[in-house]
Amino acid sequence: MANIRQLDKRRKSVRNIRKITRTMELIATARFKKAMDRAAAATDYTKRITQIVQDLANSGASVSHPLLVAHDTVKAVDILVLTANRGLCGGYNGSLVRVAAQRRSEIQEQADAGQTSVSGKRGISAFRYAGIPIEKTYTQFDDQPSFDAVAKIADELIYRFVSGQVDRVDVAYTQFISSSKQVPVVETLLPFAGLDVSSSAGTTSAGTTSTGQESNVRDDYEFLPNASAILEEVVPASFRARLFKCFLDAAVSEQIARMVAMKSATENAGDIIKGLSRTYNRARQSKITQEIMEIIGGVEALG
Repeated sequence: MANIRQLDKRRKSVRNIRKITRTMELIATARFKKAMDRAAAATDYTKRITQIVQDLANSGASVSHPLLVAHDTVKAVDILVLTANRGLCGGYNGSLVRVAAQRRSEIQEQADAGQTSVSGKRGISAFRYAGIPIEKTYTQFDDQPSFDAVAKIADELIYRFVSGQVDRVDVAYTQFISSSKQVPVVETLLPFAGLDVSSSAGTTSAGTTSTGQESNVRDDYEFLPNASAILEEVVPASFRARLFKCFLDAAVSEQIARMVAMKSATENAGDIIKGLSRTYNRARQSKITQEIMEIIGGVEALG
């Protein structure tokens, strides 16, 4: 027969755990809404400034920018991995670490690994446990990353690319597609060639087809003081915005993963409590029945 006191104690423990997971679910839900609002606002800005860069590049003027030009040979590649500082978010960190490690292995087969930078305590721990060297670590980012902090990282990556220290910059993060779909991806942000502002195939909003052939190139721009000076300001700003969007997507995806994980944990705790309650009631009923039989037996013996 199960011990009634132990069953009751275990049931209370599970109830306390359910309160914690429920609270964490509500907190993650509130943070998700705030992070999603910021990501939605940044998406519009990023699309617009990317469209401007693409229009300028296709305006017919003989202008160029170092960030738009791919290097002849790829000898070194930097990779930036965006993970979370905290756990309890399901397979969010694990999936991203696997994708980033796989891309790093592919890079090592073709070129030098370059500089590996990891944002988030969970990713740092996972990479160190796997024996992967890390040159840069960042732990100051949470569910509301600061643009100024991200801009410093972007400027460092720009300097390494323009100075020739690296030939490509990859960013591994969890892309936010919808509230029900988030995908760990690795995107190449430098050279700044992926200027499509539309995710659909065919013609982009800048007038170029998905095959790279120009159609209806924009030529209604007047450059003051000149096109080179404008690109010198707009292209780095566009890269900072795209990198900041990656951080925002990672923050939103993390909160969604934590929200789903805590909801599942709360539901599982409820199922465990129901099972323990049934076992507790059966054990208590059996004990009461046994006590009644003992009383009846004692009365008959006295009679």
